[in-house]
Amino acid sequence: MSNYSYDVGTDVKTYQQYIAGSFFSTADHIEVLNPCNEEVIALAPRGTREDADKAVAAAKAAQPKWGLLPAPTRAEYLKKMAQVIRENRVFLAETLATEQAKVMGLAQVEIDVTAVYFDYYAGMARSYEGEIIQSDRPNEQMMLHKLPIGVAVGICPWNFPFFVMARKIAPSLLTGNACVVKISEETPMVCLEFARLIENIGLPNGILSIITGYGHEVGQALSENPDVGIISLTGSVGAGQKVMEAAAKNITKVSLELGGKAPAIVCKDADLDLAVKAIVASRVIFSGQVCNCAERVYVEEEVYEEFMTKLLPAMKAVRVGDARTDDKADMSAQINKTQLLKIDEMVKRAKEQGGEVLLGGRISSQFDKGYYYEPTVITNVEQDHDVMQNETFGPVLPVMKVSSFDQAIDFANDSEYGLTSSIYTNDINKILRATKELLFGETYVNRENFEAIQGFHAGFRKSGIGGADGKHGLEEYLQTKVMYIQQN
Repeated sequence: MSNYSYDVGTDVKTYQQYIAGSFFSTADHIEVLNPCNEEVIALAPRGTREDADKAVAAAKAAQPKWGLLPAPTRAEYLKKMAQVIRENRVFLAETLATEQAKVMGLAQVEIDVTAVYFDYYAGMARSYEGEIIQSDRPNEQMMLHKLPIGVAVGICPWNFPFFVMARKIAPSLLTGNACVVKISEETPMVCLEFARLIENIGLPNGILSIITGYGHEVGQALSENPDVGIISLTGSVGAGQKVMEAAAKNITKVSLELGGKAPAIVCKDADLDLAVKAIVASRVIFSGQVCNCAERVYVEEEVYEEFMTKLLPAMKAVRVGDARTDDKADMSAQINKTQLLKIDEMVKRAKEQGGEVLLGGRISSQFDKGYYYEPTVITNVEQDHDVMQNETFGPVLPVMKVSSFDQAIDFANDSEYGLTSSIYTNDINKILRATKELLFGETYVNRENFEAIQGFHAGFRKSGIGGADGKHGLEEYLQTKVMYIQQN
């Protein structure tokens, strides 16, 4: 029988922490707002250090037995999670769309891809391997084993809360770790609904906890807990720095996917229609709040004017609307007022530095309530302008004319970030140069910026350490042990 409870006397749900197979109420709560209308839609637990410590202690106690199970047995639980998601796919998508103003089409994609993600990693249960190493000595065998690290902590962002939650859970559980996930207090509902839905799949108590609260309280406690073996964070550079500092006390392994300032290079031989379509899609997806999507554009001067004549109407055609009620909306509100004002300040700063706003450039007056910003195009920018250097995380697209492909490469690399990049060209030589010269963890050629689950999502410079997805993402949650066996 479920021990989960809702505050059923109101439309505002009160959620509980999911710790070691049970649900717990907290003394204090955090209001969750619908970004489209600023209404309170839920009360999330305000987690404490005690919650974090309880989850880690339960994980530590449960992990040894879990780690001894065959990987295919552990994989069965991932398959059950995928099945639960598919059975509740519409409900989960509606919850996601409401709490974070994600248009329904994209919300549904996130839910569906998350189910695929659990199945994908379940399918790797029989394929990750150790090694036999040749010994220097006669009658000796050397074997490299890959073992679970122990307790894995996943700290998740608000922009893709459901999918990134799976990014932490799936590889960590498959490889024999126990997992404690700290979800964002901004968008906790869909993940806590998931916790409720998987309560009866038979997962051993302690193997998975899903908790929420503020980063400086719960996240800090998890990051400095000596019983944690790995901390995987998806978030800002600032959050990554705090996690590294806390983890350093215990030399805890970290895997960090942080911010980005993705450059898009449009070459003079590019298919401009394709480039415009892909860049606009990359900029306005989830209202511009995606770390790996195009944040700045460099266009070779020979095609700059033609590119702009195609870009402006395409950006102007972007439909902004309520994520739950406007099924034709391309984008919706920003996540909160802080984010909205940050975007607006970035645009104001761009104008102060000499940039020219050709489209948008202001908080939307179309809606009485909600955190809406107009799709924006800025030109006459320089490489050292803030809008070309700092992550905006909104529907703002600065475009800069460059004299050559070489200059575009140089400007693209002139950034403290190194997550993703893109290039639009039909010249194989430029593509091959980009392979070696664009210093980013991912480069997309003639397509929008969005990664595949079988790839490896990782960044250079301040964009992160380690990465996620695919077989390389699985390795993040394993440690090696070499056996030297001398035969008599």
